[in-house]
Amino acid sequence: MEQPRMQLVLSENWTMTSGRDLTTLVRWAREAEDAGFDSVMISEHIVLGPDAGARGRMANPREYALPGNQDPYTPWPYSLSLLAAIASVTSTLRLSATAVLAPLRHPLALARELGTLDLLSEGRLIVLPTVSWSRDEYAALGVPFERRGRLLDEHLEIWELLWRGSPASYHGEYYRFDEVYFEPKGYRESGPVLWFGGAGASEHLVRRLARWGSGFNPLGYPPEADMKALAEGMKAAGRDFGELELAGGTRAVFPDGTSCAPLGPALEHIPARMAEGYTTFCIKPSQFTDDPDKVGDFCREVIRRVAALTS
Repeated sequence: MEQPRMQLVLSENWTMTSGRDLTTLVRWAREAEDAGFDSVMISEHIVLGPDAGARGRMANPREYALPGNQDPYTPWPYSLSLLAAIASVTSTLRLSATAVLAPLRHPLALARELGTLDLLSEGRLIVLPTVSWSRDEYAALGVPFERRGRLLDEHLEIWELLWRGSPASYHGEYYRFDEVYFEPKGYRESGPVLWFGGAGASEHLVRRLARWGSGFNPLGYPPEADMKALAEGMKAAGRDFGELELAGGTRAVFPDGTSCAPLGPALEHIPARMAEGYTTFCIKPSQFTDDPDKVGDFCREVIRRVAALTS
């Protein structure tokens, strides 16, 4: 069996380090590359509001941040700046900017940031643009929450124009410009690699994935009906679902509200998921260790165990 790609989640590891100690996250990324990891993932929020914790706090602080389950004081460093720092100390590690909240920026400004980071990293950037869930965050930035889906679509249409050539003009419902020259562009002519994800196979997700997507990173593992809908949507657009990179998670099972999870049970499902077509698996180190100086050892142990499971 072919070895899967492993992705280290660098967001939300605040049980091991401070949200101000970003150099530690950069070091972990370098250690992950040395251990054989394929990529690192960093998610984002610009700000949080009271709705961040409206559904109650997570039972264990090592769990993943989900809509409404986190402390509003949770640190969210700017993902693109952090990935730029990581790019400067790595050479093969792919850089996944997950949950980039495109509607909260202007598409020309965000395209400039993404294109520069893609060029800096020589094509190692993966971008997962999303609309997210926090009404408070949209309100703070003065962006209508109800329009977020169409705003994202216009971002994607504009990025496609900008990667294609200069000058570019666009007349949309929310963004309009004429004859702008956008240089330098990303590393590839098609721009940074785009992934999409979400909690279900909505019509919007299927459409975006079929037109622009190179990978699918869902929340959890979608049911068979959702995967079928995605495959049918890809086929209708003249694309093969099998060409997508499928990313899955490793779900830690915590013994209580204060302890780390055992590593073995979090990895044992990987062979079965690979048989379903998944090729990439995400893992968050703080779910399994409390020692910030042992992340390199943790990464090596993950690679060793996964190799044993899939050999």
